[in-house]
Amino acid sequence: MARFELKLPKMGESVAEATITNWLKEVGDKIEADEAVLEIATDKVDSEVPSEVSGILVEQLFGKDDLVQVGQTIAIIETEGGETTAPEAVNAVQETADAPAEATEIEKSIEEVKETVSSTQDFSSSDKFFSPLVKNIAKEEGISLNELENMSGSGKDGRVTKEDILKYIEDRKSGVVQTPKAVEETQKVTAETPKVQTPEPVVQKSQQAVPVSVNGGDEIVEMDRMRKLISGYMTASVQTSAHVQSFIEVDVTNIVKWRDKVKTAFEKREGEKLTFTPIMMEAVAKALKDFPGMNISVDGDYIIKKKNINLGMAAALPNGNLIVPVIKNADQLNLVGMAKAVNDLGNRAKAGKLKPDDTQGGTYTVTNVGTFGSVFGTPIINQPQVGILALGAIRKVPAVIETPEGDFIGIRQKMFLSHSYDHRVVDGALGGSFVKRVAEYLEAFDVDRDF
Repeated sequence: MARFELKLPKMGESVAEATITNWLKEVGDKIEADEAVLEIATDKVDSEVPSEVSGILVEQLFGKDDLVQVGQTIAIIETEGGETTAPEAVNAVQETADAPAEATEIEKSIEEVKETVSSTQDFSSSDKFFSPLVKNIAKEEGISLNELENMSGSGKDGRVTKEDILKYIEDRKSGVVQTPKAVEETQKVTAETPKVQTPEPVVQKSQQAVPVSVNGGDEIVEMDRMRKLISGYMTASVQTSAHVQSFIEVDVTNIVKWRDKVKTAFEKREGEKLTFTPIMMEAVAKALKDFPGMNISVDGDYIIKKKNINLGMAAALPNGNLIVPVIKNADQLNLVGMAKAVNDLGNRAKAGKLKPDDTQGGTYTVTNVGTFGSVFGTPIINQPQVGILALGAIRKVPAVIETPEGDFIGIRQKMFLSHSYDHRVVDGALGGSFVKRVAEYLEAFDVDRDF
């Protein structure tokens, strides 16, 4: 039987790690080629890891909620066929066979020492979460549990990352960080030095959360992982950007009439449904070319002007949460290409089939609040972008129609555009002019155009 190493696949240029959320197969289960073995989650998307071969799962190298780096082996699958051994392993076996008995005894002693060191470094008793990679590095470098727990982490919720522990090791070698032995010597000297009585600092107690009253008929449900992420993103965005909104009403009567006229022929020729979303996205992409100051991001005190126009579109997930897949180079697509991109991302979002790379690189976001009947909304900016446009519901309303013969009251199809923008870098003139330009493109829609 051959042993196949199932590794965490590459999921996009900006994705370096993922968390295991669920094992779909247990040790001993039979697996077919391309069958999903486990579910993983990045900071944006949940996905499955399929097997490249058929066989039996013989080992799970990580557990649920463990953090895994791209390229790491996460499981061993036993397949039918001859034993496959790496060249390094073959050389090692050959050297062992040729080595004298004394060398074998030395290697045995070394392994016993390694096992002893490993057993003394048991991180399972810690209340903090450490990834298997961090634990392995700590064991190899002789870092104690106490050091690991007191280490400052730069990851989510203060989690210690690979970079954190490697920097700690480097600092410890250079003397910037004291080793446990040096700390003990310092504490001994401190204990022998007479203490000087100093007044205790006044510590202001943090305000406790207001208790929530729960009666017998209430149900308490923990947020799922995606909802927790969304909650964190939205709160951080409000705290980061100075949100300002501009609203404008748009007459889209010509668009409604044109779509009603061509939607059947469009679907017959292209095999795609024609919704209002790609028409709106086309206008937004044009306006971003006219106002590149909206196609930027903020990094501290620096403004990054984006070369490409990558439009994010809010889409619903199967569990009801929202996600923002991205249409890359949206300004280079015609209406057919835009419709295909919108439908593809929307369908894959509903089916839970989005890939991590599908949600990366957005430069501006559009959300359709009109889908839920909302006339307009005040959307929260998708960081680190500086603007987001909400499309309101299209409604029949009485309106004044200006003609050469005079003004008349007529029934028109109208909608509101709600533009939220970051007032740190976008002033009212730019924010208002941009949304006005989108409206102008929509109202000037050519009813005689081909699709």
